[in-house]
Amino acid sequence: MAFARAKRSVLPGFGLSLGFTLAYLSLIVLIPLSAAFIKTAGMSWAEFLEAVASPRVVASYKLSFGISLCAALINAFFGFILSWVLVRYTFPGQRLVDALVDLPFALPTAVAGIALSAIYARNGWVGTWLDPIWAKGVQELSSIVPWVDWPSWLGTKLAFDRPGIFIALTFIGLPFVVRTVQPVLAELEPDLEEAAATLGANRWQTMTKVILPELLPALITGFALAFARALGEYGSVVFIAGNQPLHSEITPLLIMTKLEQYDYRGATAIASVMLVTSFVLLLLINLLQKWSRRYYRV
Repeated sequence: MAFARAKRSVLPGFGLSLGFTLAYLSLIVLIPLSAAFIKTAGMSWAEFLEAVASPRVVASYKLSFGISLCAALINAFFGFILSWVLVRYTFPGQRLVDALVDLPFALPTAVAGIALSAIYARNGWVGTWLDPIWAKGVQELSSIVPWVDWPSWLGTKLAFDRPGIFIALTFIGLPFVVRTVQPVLAELEPDLEEAAATLGANRWQTMTKVILPELLPALITGFALAFARALGEYGSVVFIAGNQPLHSEITPLLIMTKLEQYDYRGATAIASVMLVTSFVLLLLINLLQKWSRRYYRV
């Protein structure tokens, strides 16, 4: 009598580890996220639209997604420069600068918000001389392009206005780009640059044709992480934003406001919209990253 041989996995303990992983992921991530959708499912369509499409909520969407996108783009640019300096150059205090990059990870968000507010306020160390320059620049821009409401778009001061939100989101998002790009850049041999220079490429061609194609997937990943982190940021922003409805009120703050008012359905409805939108954006960014890998490998 022939007995069927049991199919054994290449990895020992794969079934147990997979089950533990799925159970842990369900308890920590899937079940809490699904609770928001279950709570929202009890609302009628009219109640849902009233909760997620009011002018105040729509204004918070535009502000959160718009400034998060701008902060992530700035972090992608300057994060690449900072990673390049830390990897390719040796200078006094290099280890200290490298350690300071992780400061937003270790610093409590509330402490970061209070510190940024104190520094960039009109009587702060930086705000004392930078805030008047910003206000004057906005006024001059309004005189040059008067048909655009620049004070509403850019704010008239750094702290407790829209620029404060941008500063806070840039602060907390920079480490994601640096720590994603830095190891990839460290593995990129300088011999590639020397070979390109030997073949007659100038510095701009070497950067755009040799270095950036290798770093683009890491840059996109760092951008996506910084963008996702900025969308959900609350602690550091709430102290420096000003929190003016329809102007400087972010969506996480609006969710907290509705929770404090015991409007749990309204809060979960807005949270569901943010979740779905974030998933869609992250999916698009991952598809873009996959395309970039295929394109530059050809």
